[in-house]
Amino acid sequence: MAQADTESRSLARAALSLRCLPFRRRFYDAVAAQALSSEELASQTDSRPPLTFGPLSSERAEDHFLWLIRLGVLRREVDGQGLTERVRLTPMGRQLLRRWPSEIPRAGRRERILEMLRRHLPRL
Repeated sequence: MAQADTESRSLARAALSLRCLPFRRRFYDAVAAQALSSEELASQTDSRPPLTFGPLSSERAEDHFLWLIRLGVLRREVDGQGLTERVRLTPMGRQLLRRWPSEIPRAGRRERILEMLRRHLPRL
């Protein structure tokens, strides 16, 4: 029972993060199909339809990738040399995406502020 409760909290926390981050549903579909690096994402500023809600530097994208890796939504791709800079969607990420058949609903301002505090000041 305790593991199910922990798993439920992990999914809820990750679902809120997906709603707060600047990635569109199309981004998660893309990393489900093939690995993508933060530099590749940042260079796709003219892609139609876009993968993000606005322009995103590779550094900022990497920060978001690290957060999603920590939550269990993304993982680093592995090649013959070890871990790469590219990320892929995890089974947990696929499970979360089943909640939203189309675009992921955006979180409100209050939710985004609370998420930012949880992310950057996790002990609060």
